[in-house]
Amino acid sequence: MSHLDDRRFHGFGPRPDGLYALDGVRMNAADLPREIVALIPDVVAAAEEPFVGVTTDGIPVPDLFALQDEGFDPRPAARAAGRFLADLTPTQRSTAWFDIGAKHWRLWTNAFPTWEPHGVLLEDLEPGQRDTAFAVMEASLSAKGFADARAAMALNAALGELIRQYPDTLTEYNYFFAVYGTPSDTAPWGWQLWGHHLVLHCFVLGGQIVLTPAFIGAEPTIADRGPHQGTRLFDAEREAGLALRNSLDRRQAGRAVLHRSLLSAELPADLVNFVDGRHKGGAGRDNRVIPYEGLRSDALSPGQRDLLLALIGTYAGRAPEGPAAALMTRVRAHLDETYLTWIGGDTDADAFYYKVHSPVLLIEFDCHQGVFLDNEEPEPFHVHTIVRTPNGGDYGQDLLRRHYALHHHGTHKP
Repeated sequence: MSHLDDRRFHGFGPRPDGLYALDGVRMNAADLPREIVALIPDVVAAAEEPFVGVTTDGIPVPDLFALQDEGFDPRPAARAAGRFLADLTPTQRSTAWFDIGAKHWRLWTNAFPTWEPHGVLLEDLEPGQRDTAFAVMEASLSAKGFADARAAMALNAALGELIRQYPDTLTEYNYFFAVYGTPSDTAPWGWQLWGHHLVLHCFVLGGQIVLTPAFIGAEPTIADRGPHQGTRLFDAEREAGLALRNSLDRRQAGRAVLHRSLLSAELPADLVNFVDGRHKGGAGRDNRVIPYEGLRSDALSPGQRDLLLALIGTYAGRAPEGPAAALMTRVRAHLDETYLTWIGGDTDADAFYYKVHSPVLLIEFDCHQGVFLDNEEPEPFHVHTIVRTPNGGDYGQDLLRRHYALHHHGTHKP
């Protein structure tokens, strides 16, 4: 194998001159070409807007969510978060601990920030401090959810090892971690992890949690060599999506499939975007109006509805058992109002995009063109996924509003 060949994945290699002029510093959006910067949403400006949430028409549907015990035990996560904060230095703590209502919840990107990042960088922590941050995550997620997060981090490192570029950015621990509110068994609090190809939010209120917005991605989705060899992501999400797509008859597919190719020359300009791809609900899009489109699920057969629920379950399963079951109950209550959208091919070898959109859940799965690899068209091995709770549910905002209304007190500060 030649020196160049051993830096290639499925025939594609690193962009010859890279995308950025780093000069030895960590990558940020200021290093991007201007034409790409123009595509990046203004996350800072968006975070200053009053939070509404993703809606279909700008007006949230009322009374979709309720304060209830979903069977989540908050004690292990709260104890771990308390230990994490206690183990930080005063300087570290000042960058990692925020009011429960802080706008920093909304300052995140799956790429590279245009603002001064908040949170403590896992890369800069001592191993024991980092392990405590992971303990918070592990206590808040299911085994699948935690494994998916750690796989995304490992694949970020595997990409750096593959292309041998950006050694200060494409690493396993180049992610910022922050805590909001005072970790508690009863009062509202939460945590946030954000960085390249991985953004997780967790709002905790007693026995209830919200895990959106969530962004998980990978380029490539499989590590086929090196210390992370065998690590892979999105097998279940891809297979379940294809199973549902291939169950559709011609008439159903005519409504669900907007375009039969993901090639840039065969898509409208608004669906060809180096930053967002086909995604509607990415960074800086907290208040985006996203109308329903595609095939409404009341046109599905009972077996197809089971396939739809199985697809949704691959994402809901990132939450612990109780909250995952509660989410699926909400999904079933609004199943007739759920829409499936598909763009692209429908075979194992194809790149595609799908969207599942209901009043209580938005899921997007998208195959992208290369960012660090030089494929100019979307490939199945570069995937971005988004999960949101529409109508004001993201970041636990609807639950927090209800909590304050019930208890008649103001914003909690750490």
